[in-house]
Amino acid sequence: MRLWHTVFMAATTASSTHDAGSLLAADLSLCCRPITGAVLDAATAERLAGVLKALGEPTRLRLVSLIAGHEGAEACVCDLTAPVGLSQPTVSHHLKVLVDAGLLERSQRGKWAYYRIVPAALDALAGIFARTARPS
Repeated sequence: MRLWHTVFMAATTASSTHDAGSLLAADLSLCCRPITGAVLDAATAERLAGVLKALGEPTRLRLVSLIAGHEGAEACVCDLTAPVGLSQPTVSHHLKVLVDAGLLERSQRGKWAYYRIVPAALDALAGIFARTARPS
């Protein structure tokens, strides 16, 4: 906060030999690095927002972690209810959201549903951030 206040004050009290806008831009380039280096197109941003929304719920993020850590990166819904402390229907709902987002695949085996990570989806997500991240 103090640094931002200093930059703001320097910009608003710039002498007549310096344009306040250029001073602010110069100071910001030194202190506040942009988060991304590339701009996402609308379709990619829409898809990414859907995936991040699915992962933005703590239980869903935990479920992805539990499945990834499970033997073979695959788990039955019956293996996931106890660790998250939720009922089977609630866990199944969260898993459906993750399947719809393309992060998990579902297969039916008898009366149980099994879920596994879609590696390409996680790799694509990591790739988007790697492409847009600015090198330090």
